[in-house]
Amino acid sequence: MPTPRTPAASDEDHRAQMEALQTEMHAKMRAAKEKRGLLIVHTGDGKGKTTAAFGMLTRMLATGKKCAVIQFIKSGADPLEKILQRPTLTWHRVGGGFTWDTQDRAADIASCREGWDLALRYFADPDCAFVLLDELNIVLAYDYLPKDEILTALRAKQEMQHIVITGRGALPELIELADLVTEMREIKHPFKAGIKAQRGIDF
Repeated sequence: MPTPRTPAASDEDHRAQMEALQTEMHAKMRAAKEKRGLLIVHTGDGKGKTTAAFGMLTRMLATGKKCAVIQFIKSGADPLEKILQRPTLTWHRVGGGFTWDTQDRAADIASCREGWDLALRYFADPDCAFVLLDELNIVLAYDYLPKDEILTALRAKQEMQHIVITGRGALPELIELADLVTEMREIKHPFKAGIKAQRGIDF
């Protein structure tokens, strides 16, 4: 939502500001003619990349359309999967855990390849409206999968399919290709104050 350029000095000023903003927004909405699936990237060092993607997933599930989640790197059950579980959602976890815990590059690459092969299957499914590739940016940053292979597949995605990619350190080429890029910036984090990660907030 747009932010008013200056605080309103009075109710009359506020009304005038909102009328001008309404006119501007309606003009932009009329100018937007194209409708197609989006390539969306959530990146940055701040918290909330995956959480925001799950919000989009929830919205898409509410439409009744088929969705797929592929979680790279991460391991273990995600309680959100149980909450969102329905026939139109397929969920895969292909990671062995944090790379500093696995310490096995070959195994990490193999699990990432497994996840990417799944992604290609969903890319080709005309009924799949939404694909979430959680932490794919990390996969690319570590060079676990060939960058060119990933970008080529994303360029060839189905016209109406939405693909959401998360993880810090998004490649410049991916940012250029994407339709929507959001960078989460860390301003303050409890971990740096010695506060442990907490269930329901961090995982």
